Amino acid sequence: MTTARDLFIVTMDKEPDRSVGQGDLSLALAGAEVIDLLADEVLTLDGDRMVPTRQPTTDDRLLGEAASAVVRQIPFERVEDWLWRRGRDLAAAYQADLEQAGQLARRRRSRLPFGGDRMELVDSPARSRAMHRWAADEPVLAALAAVVGIPAEQTEDTPAVGDEAVTTVLVAVHDAVMELEAVRQRRAIENAAFANIWRGA
Repeated sequence: MTTARDLFIVTMDKEPDRSVGQGDLSLALAGAEVIDLLADEVLTLDGDRMVPTRQPTTDDRLLGEAASAVVRQIPFERVEDWLWRRGRDLAAAYQADLEQAGQLARRRRSRLPFGGDRMELVDSPARSRAMHRWAADEPVLAALAAVVGIPAEQTEDTPAVGDEAVTTVLVAVHDAVMELEAVRQRRAIENAAFANIWRGA
């Protein structure tokens, strides 16, 4: 399992009735992939640029796709640019992958014909691992979850992230999510103004 998969599972477990923004989660998942690639020494950071160092050896399909997508030409790609490029619809990709692996299942909300379905986690070793990591207040997972609106279990005792490169990625994820929220707010204001024009307000 990877940090991105653990993050997705924690998000599903902690927010079963309120959907985390798919754009926010996709950006955080893309950041989690960078952090795992750093840990596997598939790449390093030169400032905020992702410098590939070797070919990946992961068995995880999506992390392998991420590694293959890393730009290998100078001046290399900035973390922020990676988040927006790789993060497009990434949450949906992880959901589909976990569903195919039998770690997510569709459950009908009610017996009514139009009650709709919802995705629920299945008890599995992957879920147990992710929740164990979450309960241990693992700082990287806690920081990524906080970005998408899920507070840590014990915020006072969560250790700080000590790795400078990982911190750079976390800051980039936070800034990207804030930028996405600003875009949402701007669109909401524009839509409200447009609606007022049509109502003659």
